[in-house]
Amino acid sequence: MARQNYRWNEFSDRGALAAALAGRIAAELAGATERRGQALMAVSGGTTPKMLFQTLSRRKLGWDEVVITLVDERFVPASSPRSNAALVAESLLQDEAAAARFVPLYRESLTLEAAAQADSADMKLLSWPLDVAILGMGTDGHTASFFPDADALKALLEPASDRIVLPVHAPSAGEPRLTLSAARLVEAGFLALHIEGADKRASFEAAMGQAPGTGAKKPVRAVIEGSPKPVEVFWAP
Repeated sequence: MARQNYRWNEFSDRGALAAALAGRIAAELAGATERRGQALMAVSGGTTPKMLFQTLSRRKLGWDEVVITLVDERFVPASSPRSNAALVAESLLQDEAAAARFVPLYRESLTLEAAAQADSADMKLLSWPLDVAILGMGTDGHTASFFPDADALKALLEPASDRIVLPVHAPSAGEPRLTLSAARLVEAGFLALHIEGADKRASFEAAMGQAPGTGAKKPVRAVIEGSPKPVEVFWAP
């Protein structure tokens, strides 16, 4: 069985989850800005976090001292409906949170590999480690852009990696992607996995209950086991 390196937070509905997780994130960001004058947060895309982002955007805190980036990004421009940057702009960088600074990953004029190198160089100037990282998960057990069929999955999950942003090629991903390395994500002061629905719960429980010797470890399990502190899992039906 997988090492029990997570705490399960269950809510009756998605609104209650969004309110609770937004409150925890706001507290973590406020604490970071008080301690060191700036907070650094990485968020995920997809459809799951939209309500969370809208709820969080209305929280009152020193957003002008918060830097937001992405856990991962599809290699598409912000004009694409599949852009995580577009989701953040439309749902999170609104209301109170409009004052935050956003650092995207996609670079239109560069190749995927060159964009990963340029992103890594620019991100070295930010205030690491992450104060907050919010992960999502697919039913295939991927989190961030750590897809089970990624060409360089071992490098993406390498706990001793000194890389910040890495390129991802995976047939199941739909398009090339950029992702923060697992090494940078598990350093976060507050690391949460946000999942919703019965299918995501079943996938998570299957990944974490996978018996030794039954095949490759699901990426979400590898990240959770690689975290130096328990990961907070937030789930609602």
